[in-house]
Amino acid sequence: MREYLMPVFVFAALALAGCNQSKSPEDVSKDVAKAEQKANNEVTKSEERAQSALDRSYEKVNDQGIKFNNDAAHQTYNVAVAKADGNRKVALATCESQSGDSQKACKGQAEADYKTARADAKASAEAAVQQK
Repeated sequence: MREYLMPVFVFAALALAGCNQSKSPEDVSKDVAKAEQKANNEVTKSEERAQSALDRSYEKVNDQGIKFNNDAAHQTYNVAVAKADGNRKVALATCESQSGDSQKACKGQAEADYKTARADAKASAEAAVQQK
């Protein structure tokens, strides 16, 4: 049995000694070019995946920004209408101190101011929504 093991050990030793042999410059150049190409391909794929992910994130953020701006415009409109309503109530209460035609004219002016304020609030809100 020892007779068979000795040639196996000699062959294994020669095979292992050949593993650390240097390659020819042409083989090395080909291996380096292949490794560079593979690395470039991996980087390109990674950049494409990153850009795609960023594009999706931007769309989500952009949609949220639009929603925020629309909500802000709506809430600004609500506040402006509330102010106009409050001013109208104060003006109508002030008109009560007058009588006759002056009271009627005062109330008419209060209503006209209220309608103008509401129209301005609506126009501002629509303009804000259209900007985004």
